[in-house]
Amino acid sequence: METVTVAQARRMALAAQGFADRVPKGPVGARHLRKVVGRTGLLQIDSVNVLQRAHYLPAYSRIGAYDPAVLDGASARRPRWLFEYWGHEASLLPVELQPLMRWRMATAQGVWGGPRNIAAQRPDLVAWVLQEVRDRGPVTAAVIEQDVPKPKDNWGWNWSDVKKALEWLFYSGEITSAGRTSQFARLYDLTERVLPAAVMSTPTPEPAAAYRALVEIAARALGVAAEPELRDYFRLPLAGARTAVAELVEAGVLIPTQIKGWTRPTWRHRDAALPRKVAVSTLVSPFDPLIWERSRTERLFDLRYRIEIYVPQEQRVHGYYVLPFLHGDRFAARVDLKADRRAGVLRVPAAWAEPGVDEHATAEALAVELRRLAAWLGLGEVAAPERGDLAAALADAGMRGSVSSEL
Repeated sequence: METVTVAQARRMALAAQGFADRVPKGPVGARHLRKVVGRTGLLQIDSVNVLQRAHYLPAYSRIGAYDPAVLDGASARRPRWLFEYWGHEASLLPVELQPLMRWRMATAQGVWGGPRNIAAQRPDLVAWVLQEVRDRGPVTAAVIEQDVPKPKDNWGWNWSDVKKALEWLFYSGEITSAGRTSQFARLYDLTERVLPAAVMSTPTPEPAAAYRALVEIAARALGVAAEPELRDYFRLPLAGARTAVAELVEAGVLIPTQIKGWTRPTWRHRDAALPRKVAVSTLVSPFDPLIWERSRTERLFDLRYRIEIYVPQEQRVHGYYVLPFLHGDRFAARVDLKADRRAGVLRVPAAWAEPGVDEHATAEALAVELRRLAAWLGLGEVAAPERGDLAAALADAGMRGSVSSEL
């Protein structure tokens, strides 16, 4: 069994995720985004838009400023190369992965109570909704919703029965997203009208073969990882993932690897690169696949990260929408951010240094990154940080003023 240090494992993980790749010098287009998704395997979707929607940020973190409309077009216009489905959570995945997800569609593994109950209790409604999509798609839920009571006792989930039926059909693969409206609502359509014919005609693999392929994609994207992390990447069932890991080890795809100081078994993908150094300076989304699995993030980067969106304000430690700042091959800070689009300002409610960093050097690098981010978001100014142990140093690093020089 080979042995690597935590520092080596960290560089492997960063390289696998694309952080060691060369940043494009010219205009960024679809081929650069394809390369990012080739590294990450998928992009998680989240509706929170306090800064920027989650699926846009991983590409920015790896290749810098780009036009989000290019990513929108990848899943909304022909020839599509991305589609929406439940991969990690709600995700954008390469269309070639759709056959590997059909086991989930067939079993409805993981689908939550509302859609499942509607499918069991109101099959007539599900059939009616499917016909509506067939006749009228692409169509939003709002267009075809019946006049049914919406429960108010569960904040955030007061969907109508029509919406639940749509989500059941989406989960089971009969319909999919043909794009999103400007309000980020899904446009539902029949899957065969959205996905390329070559994908639809691909034979459905046996679940065991699909698990094996998905674990390998996860292993390639993670570089080096333990079994729970390989399983978590596509939210695979325990037994199936463990069998897939064993089979990939036997095939020589996964190499047993001991990381010094770790007790749990780990494997590296046979193609994982180990760069001599990783020199990156970028903010990372709370929903970036680099930090999906929080215990791995803590072991690799000594970063205990928790998103506090759903924590009451008085109980938050670092802020509402906090992004870790990756500098070199370590996380050097974390910063709470908000895009004030009306005022054209990137607001910094809080900025915090990680233990042991050079606060002055970190603040200087973070100030540059915040101006770069603001320019990408079309914001003309970065406000002074409001609180946090890095706030003073960051203010001294010249946070106020125009960001036009960074465009």
